[in-house]
Amino acid sequence: MDTLTEDREGCYLNRSVNFFYEKSGKNISSHWRTRDYVIVTLGMTVCFIVIFSNLLVIGAILKNRRFHYPIYYLLGNLALADLFSGIAYLHLMFHTGPWTIKLSKYQWFVRQGLIDTSLTASVLNLLAVAVERHQTIFNMQLHSKMSTRRVFVIIVFIWLVAIIMGLVPTMGWHCLCDLDHCSTMAPMYSRSYLVFWAVLNLLTFSIMLAVYTRIFLYVRHKSKQMSQHTSQMRHRETVFALMKTVSMILGCFVICWTPGLVLLLLDGLGCNSCKVLLFEKYCLVLAECNSFVNPIIYSFRDKDMRRTFKEILCCLCRRGSSKKGNSEVHFNTMEHENYKSRTAELMERSNGTPLIRGGTEDIPDSSEKWN
Repeated sequence: MDTLTEDREGCYLNRSVNFFYEKSGKNISSHWRTRDYVIVTLGMTVCFIVIFSNLLVIGAILKNRRFHYPIYYLLGNLALADLFSGIAYLHLMFHTGPWTIKLSKYQWFVRQGLIDTSLTASVLNLLAVAVERHQTIFNMQLHSKMSTRRVFVIIVFIWLVAIIMGLVPTMGWHCLCDLDHCSTMAPMYSRSYLVFWAVLNLLTFSIMLAVYTRIFLYVRHKSKQMSQHTSQMRHRETVFALMKTVSMILGCFVICWTPGLVLLLLDGLGCNSCKVLLFEKYCLVLAECNSFVNPIIYSFRDKDMRRTFKEILCCLCRRGSSKKGNSEVHFNTMEHENYKSRTAELMERSNGTPLIRGGTEDIPDSSEKWN
């Protein structure tokens, strides 16, 4: 897949990336323009936000034992896919604009494959979340009884499929031997592959929308039956709040990615009058924005997640302050500090003898319900 490979009859294996771009009509300037600087600067800024925010989500799920359930493992895997997306786009920012024509064919396929893998992982993970929610909601459960082992098997399967989908063009489904069927947006991709990939993802979106529609209808029906039972109302509110959070994640994903997939489908079908290159950059920016929307949804919809975010950030800040001042003071969590102050107060009231109870009433409980 490099420029040193000899050409065969009908195959252009010994041609540069610039050759395929010129053939497809997607000409790239050899010098940096103001527009290129703006796109790269904005793109890199978004990438760093995406990477930081999704690392925060993954850290929160690992830190808080209240998130050690199948749904949170899948949401954590979605954050991992978004993190990978941020890395893939950061790699793209360092290999775009005038830099593109300096790439070898192998480097170009790696650049595109990283983006394809991240999107496929996100789509498959959202489908897994939809199926998990369907199973738990129809069984009137808050969390699935699926074993941890099965969840990790699903996660591994998602990434295997995503990696394979990212490698398919490199393994042969390209247009190096069929220039007449080269894509305009991705000049070394075959149009038939773009049609396959776009249709597969749009079909997956349709399945997810159908699943969530069925869940919403079921939850609305059950809520009417539970309206007279106070004990069941709390459970219904918790389940419905969790459903709204997951649905917001799905909705934002569809809004951000559907325009780009439709554009790929039009390009794959050879729509010359659609002017896909005119909207390509905008769709790319919209798709990239989706990767930092999910952490925002977590933060505003989940009290436990929001509190864990604060604990992680405060811990990082305190460690930084401790290193700067070379202090030997050990900082504890807020719950620990409250517990120590309450213990000291109890000891003072009992003339220095600590008050011991059989239960855990004196230990502050930081648990909160999903809101």
